[in-house]
Amino acid sequence: MSKTPTPHIGAKIGEIAKTVIMSGDPLRAKFMAENFLENPVLFNQVRGMLGFTGTYKGKPVSVMGHGMGIPSIGIYSYELFNFFDVDNIIRVGSAGSINYDLHLGDLVIAQGACTDSHYVDQFELAGSYAPIADFNLLRGAVEACEKFGYNYKVGNVFSSDTFYTENAHNDRWMKLGVLAVEMEAAGLYVNAARAGKKALTICTISDHILTGEATTAEERQTTFTHMMDVAFSLV
Repeated sequence: MSKTPTPHIGAKIGEIAKTVIMSGDPLRAKFMAENFLENPVLFNQVRGMLGFTGTYKGKPVSVMGHGMGIPSIGIYSYELFNFFDVDNIIRVGSAGSINYDLHLGDLVIAQGACTDSHYVDQFELAGSYAPIADFNLLRGAVEACEKFGYNYKVGNVFSSDTFYTENAHNDRWMKLGVLAVEMEAAGLYVNAARAGKKALTICTISDHILTGEATTAEERQTTFTHMMDVAFSLV
């Protein structure tokens, strides 16, 4: 039997589609496989990070978990882009709103991703790098939101390295127009740029940091389907 190209993804070359829709929770990937894909086939279960390939309206597409935080999505997106020749990664995830006009269930399309991560330091740049989404994927997501009638905003998110933090400074990010806090977009966008590939993050507001409103873990896993509708429309 031929060996798999990476230690973290147990697929062989050709088993993963050119477009991969990823979620932090591997059970959300399983949900997408069962509810959106035709004839899904499991290609990965290493470390429980489930991945499936099938078709959506006749077009090949894969879904896979990426774990929490930039170090985790950094590994999986790097391997997909550079070892499995994936062209597009669309992350669907949850985010905490720091905008009073973004409510539970609304969508955020991450045009750019501010971060406190040092992930980009590996490139030894003489300045600050601004991780951004692929414009064509972003434009397609906006058009899909308009078509479906979903509530959404486009703009900056903050990819935080910490979930529990002593000094969040959310008010300072809010004053600069940042819409929401999540943990992965910046790393995904950096990897896509370095590989010459395309990436986009679409998040559902799962909690409101300013008001204290929040959804349950089960709701986050199984009911955030609007962002999935938008992501699959881009395949």
